[in-house]
Parts: sequence; structure tokens; C-alpha cells
Amino acid sequence: MEFVYEKIFVPHKHSFITRRLQMDPNSDQMHSHKNFELNLITEGAGRRIVGNHISSYTPGDLVLLGPNISHCWEVLETEKDKEPECIVTHFYENIISSDFFNIPELEDVIELLKKADSGILFKGPKTERVAATLKRMVDLKGLERYIGLLKVFNLLLKIEDREFLALPSSLPSSYDKDRDQINKIYEYVFQNIQEGINLKEASKLVFMEPSSFCRYFKKKTNQTFMEYVKSVRIGIAAKLLAETDKPITQICYECGYNNLANFNHYFKVIMQKTPSEYRKDFK
Repeated sequence: MEFVYEKIFVPHKHSFITRRLQMDPNSDQMHSHKNFELNLITEGAGRRIVGNHISSYTPGDLVLLGPNISHCWEVLETEKDKEPECIVTHFYENIISSDFFNIPELEDVIELLKKADSGILFKGPKTERVAATLKRMVDLKGLERYIGLLKVFNLLLKIEDREFLALPSSLPSSYDKDRDQINKIYEYVFQNIQEGINLKEASKLVFMEPSSFCRYFKKKTNQTFMEYVKSVRIGIAAKLLAETDKPITQICYECGYNNLANFNHYFKVIMQKTPSEYRKDFK
């Protein structure tokens, strides 16, 4: 899996952009950018990766992301003939410090955006009104589109059913060196997860001894290195459960577990369902 730091183009004299995007069914590229992002899936299903969090998505999936958090929406093999699509809104990371937002009426919006550094999944029937507004915004321009964005924020604030996806990183937004170091480690894990993860090899990527590396990773990501590896293993398992008919025991071993009981335990802890329950959602 490749990691890319993107530069999102927002047209001159605009503070944000809302557009329909065709999702590349063959891409599994992790990426991040300085902009806030609100992502609505309108067609397709697959695996969503936000920071250290891995889970599935379906049409209606609505996620708000803060600046610089790595993310990826992978498309299921069975969905690739359905022209998977999303509506994405990108707005500048400094929007919360702009003069227009610095008013009492928008204090709750600012607080919501500050919480988005870990990624927020909005759930429940109230998301349908947000989706309808975003679909209209695609065809709006100028002030009407900006009013639409304020309506979206107002609707998001009314959604109480939320899930915070990733553990917030302690990386300063301006400290690119640490971000590059962590991304090297993420890339190593994704590329070697099925063959085997070696702590010494991971440590060498950032020129540290294993003990120093473990402390560094925990400090910068708020989770241990092995906790992150476990979440990636379970993410691979979730993809195999959704896309294949392989026996659960086989998937357990392919993801690096040699004990089915441990695999079932960690899968339920991370995904909130047993492997068999999770598979049923895709049948």
C-alpha cells in the first residue's frame, strides 16, 4: 500500500469545494492532506481506513476528517462494476480561525471541527438530510453554496449518533518530519502484514533501537506498535471475509494469527462483531 501526501486544489476566491468524485476501484492508496474533508459515499461498498481505524463502509457512509489524518476508501471486488462514487467537500484547515467563523453563533461548529482530528463517522437517519443537502450543493455556486455548507454544519451538530474512528495523533500539524517517520512505519506494516512484521526491521526504518522505537511510536500515535499491527491484521481479515468465501480458519492464518481463539477475540474487540457475524453483513 502506497502513502501519498496530497495537495487539494480549491479554486481561487473560494474557501471550500464540493464535488462528485468517481472512486478508483483499483486504488488502495493511503493519503492525507491539509484540508478538512467531509466524505459522503453515494455508491459502492468496501473497506474504510482512517488513521489506525479499519472498518467497512456502504452507501450513506458520512465521515468528517480533520487535516493531515491518513485515510483510504477501498472498493470491494464485488462492487467494482457499480461505478462507486462519493461527494467530497474540502475546505481550508484555517477556516476555524477565519474572521467569519470567529463569531459566537459558530462556536459549536468550531468545536466539532476540532474533534475531527480523529475522524468522525455520523450515523442514523438524520444523516439522510445531510446527504440530500450535499447532493444539492454540487450544483450550487457562490453564496448559495456557502449557505448550503452552513446548513450541513447545522445538521451535523444535531446528529448525536457519532463514532470517533481513529486515535488522535499527538503529531504537531507543522511537524512534517515526525509525520514522514510514522508514514514509513505504516507503509512497512501494510506491505509486510501477511508475511510477518519484525520489530527490529520497523525500528531500523527510523534509525532507532526497538525499545526507543516503541516509546516513540506510542508517544506519536497514542497506541502501541503491536496494537496498530493488530488493527491492520483485523482490517485484512475483514476484507477477506467480505470479498471471499475462504473459511474463517484459513483467514485467521493468512492474517498472521496462529490461534483461532485469539483471532476471534481481537476481531470482535476491533470490529464489534464476530467474524461470522461480520461476513453475514455482506451476503
